[in-house]
Parts: sequence; C-alpha cells; structure tokens
Amino acid sequence: MAEKKLPHPLISFIPLLVLISLLAVVIAIFGSDSLEGGSQMALLMGMAVCISISMAVYKVRWKTFEKQIMKTLGGVSITLLILLTVGMLSGSWMVSGIVPTLIYYGVQIMSPQFFLFSSCIICALVSLLSGSSWTTIATIGVALLGIGHVLGVSEAWAAGAIISGAYFGDKMSPLSDTTILASSASGTDLFVHIRYMVYTTVPSFVIALIIFFVVGFSGHDEVEVDVYQYTEGLSHTFNISLWTLLVPVLTGILIARRVPSLITLFASSVMAGVVALILQPHVLCEIAGSSTMSYAATLTRGLAQMYYGATAVETGNASLNELVSTGGMAGMLNTIWLIICAMCFGAVMVASGMIDSITQVIVRFVHSRFSLVSSTVGTGIFFNIATGDQFISIVLTADMYRAIFHEQGYENRLLSRTTEDAATVTSVLVPWNTCGMTQSTVLGVPTLTYLPYCFFNLLSPCMAILMAAIGWKIKRQLPPKEC
Repeated sequence: MAEKKLPHPLISFIPLLVLISLLAVVIAIFGSDSLEGGSQMALLMGMAVCISISMAVYKVRWKTFEKQIMKTLGGVSITLLILLTVGMLSGSWMVSGIVPTLIYYGVQIMSPQFFLFSSCIICALVSLLSGSSWTTIATIGVALLGIGHVLGVSEAWAAGAIISGAYFGDKMSPLSDTTILASSASGTDLFVHIRYMVYTTVPSFVIALIIFFVVGFSGHDEVEVDVYQYTEGLSHTFNISLWTLLVPVLTGILIARRVPSLITLFASSVMAGVVALILQPHVLCEIAGSSTMSYAATLTRGLAQMYYGATAVETGNASLNELVSTGGMAGMLNTIWLIICAMCFGAVMVASGMIDSITQVIVRFVHSRFSLVSSTVGTGIFFNIATGDQFISIVLTADMYRAIFHEQGYENRLLSRTTEDAATVTSVLVPWNTCGMTQSTVLGVPTLTYLPYCFFNLLSPCMAILMAAIGWKIKRQLPPKEC
C-alpha cells in the first residue's frame, strides 16, 4: 500500500494560523471570559478549516476524522471523570474545613520581616490543596497583596511571590486541571507525572524562595490587625480543627501506595464529606438554604450541593467569601468543554496528516536530547503566546511531540514534564493570554510589571533545559529509530 502523501507544511500551518487569529479576536472581545465559550468556538472553527482543506484538496474521508476523534476522546474519558471528581474534591475540602484550617494556621506563620517568602509558601500550600492558581491568587493572593501594601512592599515583588507560589502548587497538585491534562495528553499516569516533575519543579521553587527570603526583609506591626481579622473570619465561619488534616494525611497515604488517581480523589472526597457532616453541619445547612425541610434532609441537600454545584458561605469578609466559595463538579464544565474542543482540534490535525507534516519539519532540527527538550519548551511558550490559552498550548505541544519522543526512545513522562515546565507556568507571563489577563486584572498589577519577579515561572523552563543538558533522571526506553 502506498504511503499517504502528507500535506505541505505551509498548508498544514493554515488551521493553526486561523485558530491563532480567531483566538486573538475572542480574547480582545471577551477577555478573561473567553473560556466560557469563545475559545471553544475558535477551536471548532479551526477544526472546520482543517477538515475542509483535507477533504477538498487531499481527499481525506470524513470517516478518517471520525475515527480519530473517537479514539482521542476515548483516551481522555478517564481524564474527564477525574476532572469532575476534582470538582467534588475542591468543594468538599473547602466546606469540610480542611483548606480553611490550613489557611488559618498558614497565615499566622507569616512574619512581616519575611513577607515575600511567607506569601510564596502560603500561596503554594493553598494552591497545592485547591489545585487552582486562579482561585488562590484571586482570594488569598489579593489579601496578601493588600498586606504587602501596608508593609511598603513593592506590588511587583509581592505579585511575583504570590504568582510563583500559586503556580508551584497548581503544577504539583493532583487536583489541578492543567496537571491532569498534561499527563493525559502525553499518555502518562498522573502521579508518575507529578513525581517526575519534582526534579525540575522543586529546584526552581527553592531558588525562587531563596531570592524572596533575601530581599523580603520589611514589616510593620499594622499587619497583625489584617491577619487577625482574616483568621477571625475563618474561625467564626468554620470549626477550625487539626482533626480535618486527617483527610490530607490519608489522601497522601493513598497516593504513596499508588492507588489509581480516580479512586484516590473520590475516596478523599467521601472522607471530606464525612468530616463536613461531623464538624461543619452549620455550613452545610447554610449551603442548602432551606428551612422547610427536616434537619437530615437539609444536611443531605447541603452535602450534595457541596459536591456537584456552586457553594457560597457568608463570612463577613468579602475576600474570604470568595475564598470559601467553590464550583463543585459544575465548576469544571467549562474546562471539560475546552478540553473536548482542543482534543478534537488535535485529532483532526493528526487525521489530516498536518501534525505529521509540521513534526517532520521540526524533527530535522532535533539531533539530541537537549535539542528535543529545548524545542518542546520553545513550542509550549510559542503556543502560549500565539493561542493565548494554556490548555490549548498543552494539548497542541503534547500532540506535536508525542511521536517524536516515542521515536527517539524517551519516556512519556519526560514529554509531560517538559510540557508543564513550558506551557503551564509561562501562560501567566503573557499579557494577552487568558492567565496573564486574569491575574493582572485580579491583582491590579500589569503583567509586564510583575513578570521579572515571577522567578519560579521564569526558572521552570530553564530548569527543564538544564536537566536535559546534564541528563539527570532521563532514561531511554529503547534506542532511537534509524532515519
């Protein structure tokens, strides 16, 4: 059978250029709301252009696209279930008092003399537990920025510490949608992916912490009032108890024993639900919002709402209200919608042969482990700049390099780690990227102002390239194929 002729590389770039152009328009019009449908429509239009060119010019049959879409979506079906379970977990950990307890004690360890260092640590912890850099920055990050203003700390430095910590936690959390997406898009087990990221992520974070530790010596007594008011709001709303920390401990044990991620996350959600019933029944009743039902029915309704829907708890503090509000499973639907559309775009690019065509151009410049990782990093950053969205960047980068990594004999976990080192953490550094736009708006600090101080985000892609250069913990599964 004759080998299928691939489209010309210049033709193969047309759907990408259409996608980039449409995303630029969507972002300009919708801003941070582009994830609510605009970006998805841009992906579908790019997919339509790819299919139209392939069917009209290269005579690719529709069945070819259909089969590839089914195969691709089938491969991420577990990922979508994990995302829904993550929604359950984020709601249950918050309402049960697990996250509030950790925030309560975490905020109190912050010293005015080490504000930047403490802020980075606190944001890392909250983001690690919540799995969301956006939520962390929009809540505890905003509060910390205000405290930093009282202390006389530069907004640019404060924003850099907050973002560095938030994105470290987001990147290393099994609850993070980008972490789940990067692992699934490259065919890597979630916890294998997280463990492998330690070799590049932890050194980058430690260096960032050292920098913040050295430059962060300033403080005033007035900050104690703000911290006190913040912790008071938490303690008056929730039963703050160290017993809630049994759930993270048991979850850590499940992770250490390598229990499948879907089972681990679901079991953790159930345990958090039990804690909520025991320690936070008043919060569940408030979430249920009904006084006509029996007490048992009200608790059941609040528990269900905690898992599947949006929750809002009144704390008497606007920033705390934002922090303790969650979206449950319903809050993950926009992300799932975007992932489905991004996967479909990637699938038709693969079925049309356009990804192979572009890959063949790239592979000509890949002659070593160093050039392979460097090219992957560069591509992830390019897609963040070009498409304006980290989810799209992750999917497209993984799609383009999966075959190259396999042919060169490198493990999937190297691709997943490199994709995160490039695509996840640099998205917030691009002013027109949804992440960059959102965080600059939330913090009130322009992207290019805080960019030089986001040391973790700047160091991560460099660390990925450095590890590739020295070859630390990088193995080949098989010898590279002969050209």
